[in-house]
Amino acid sequence: MKKIRFSPGKGIFALPYAIICVIFVVFPLLLLLVYAFRGEDGSFTFSNFAEVLANPTNYMALIKTVGTSLLATAICLAIAYPIAFILASSPFNKYAILALLFVVPMWMNFILRIFALQSLLSMMGIEKGYLSAVIGLVYDFLPFMLLPIYTALVNLDHSYIEAANDLGANPVLTFLKTTLPLSVPGIMSGVMMVFMPCFSAYAITDMMGDANTSLIGGKINTLILNNQWGVGSALAFVLLLMVIIVMVIGNLVARSRANKAQNSALTRGGRQI
Repeated sequence: MKKIRFSPGKGIFALPYAIICVIFVVFPLLLLLVYAFRGEDGSFTFSNFAEVLANPTNYMALIKTVGTSLLATAICLAIAYPIAFILASSPFNKYAILALLFVVPMWMNFILRIFALQSLLSMMGIEKGYLSAVIGLVYDFLPFMLLPIYTALVNLDHSYIEAANDLGANPVLTFLKTTLPLSVPGIMSGVMMVFMPCFSAYAITDMMGDANTSLIGGKINTLILNNQWGVGSALAFVLLLMVIIVMVIGNLVARSRANKAQNSALTRGGRQI
């Protein structure tokens, strides 16, 4: 009689990660839903969402949050792309410089880094306000924009660039027609990785800004600290839905661009054959 041996597959190694996700992601989200639909007497209610939708200050905070997140993301992109392009196309030890400038500072707690930046800006005469809050967001999330773009540029197929040069394209035209389109996946990843944290961040804007720069994340934090768990959870749930919608739209746009690029490559290949 043959003995039956239990042979766990490779999926067993994902079990600790799954347990951590359940404890620290799924359970808090379920708790958020419970408080969002729970009234003061413990009954099921939609009054928390009604209060969120009826408060005009929430719309103003949401508009300010979207605008600030877009501004910080655009500044990160404008700074990160040239740096990533230089690092990817230079012969020196780019990995050491990349680690020294952008990875090593991430080992320090971001609260300490924000305190240091706040002291530096104060020495430069920049007090707490909207400008310092945006600078704090850019400073903290710039590596999340740089690393995906750098990875995309390093992994580019340089045969396309060589073909463009052989066909007589100047460096500017080669960049606009070849390098930039091929690096779009890295740009999209960086934009998503910066916009989402900026959209929900509150510690940075509260520390670097003033009362006029409070974003939607800070408003949720204030509601929770004032023991308004129901309204705060409902507002956080609405924010979560908006983040999910933005992520889905971003993934659809990136997938559509990838499919178009693939179809275009197949079409050019068919014409050459």
